[in-house]
Amino acid sequence: MTNAGDPARTLALLWRDESAIPRKGPRRALTLDQVVDAAIAVADRAGVEALTIRRVAQTLDTSPMTIYTYVPGKAELLDLMVDAIYTRMPRTVTDGAPWRERLTAVAADNRALFREHPWATAVSTQRPGLGPGATAKYQHELSALDGLGLTDVGMDDCLTHLLLFVHAAARAAVDAEAVRKATALTDQQWWEAAGPVLARVLDPAAYPLATRVGGAAGEAHGSAHDPDHMYGFGLARVLDGLAALIDPDA
Repeated sequence: MTNAGDPARTLALLWRDESAIPRKGPRRALTLDQVVDAAIAVADRAGVEALTIRRVAQTLDTSPMTIYTYVPGKAELLDLMVDAIYTRMPRTVTDGAPWRERLTAVAADNRALFREHPWATAVSTQRPGLGPGATAKYQHELSALDGLGLTDVGMDDCLTHLLLFVHAAARAAVDAEAVRKATALTDQQWWEAAGPVLARVLDPAAYPLATRVGGAAGEAHGSAHDPDHMYGFGLARVLDGLAALIDPDA
């Protein structure tokens, strides 16, 4: 999903600019934070696809028209939700630690965020909301790269590369969990059902490399894809790549 709301209105709402709050009409019984919290609760429980203004209104025991007096629509609401979870996410303090440890903590904090709010992996942040939560998150995460001899653009590039990896890994984990729920089968159960058929139709002599490597990986990970293993492997490779910029003489 994209955060495609009106940028000026969204920014005003994110920073709680009084000019964005309607002054006409009856006295408000809710706060914008209550609306955002209710929307997050819906998304945490049922996924972002199930998020509607109507469901948020039902959660707050009010009408959809009341919700529209707080937010123009779902697009702006998504920006507010993402900024809220950014504001509340834990931020590991790693002052003085080696740069790999600092970036590993940044990755872990983001991974934990996606585990707590899996719906966030489906919300595009290519045009960031630039609210207080996102700004504080960016400030904190950049500090892990400060003082390493990188240019300002280089710092942003390195952080973006790291976070794109974490997002992709988190999205893959969310998709894997969705498949398990949809099929009511664990990966092991799925392979137990598919294995005998595959053994009957697949000629190992025709695909020797695929058979050997696939079998070794499946035995090592217990499935064709292990999200935890791939996260650890991928993060190490990302950090190795960044080392070429941060520690070019190492």
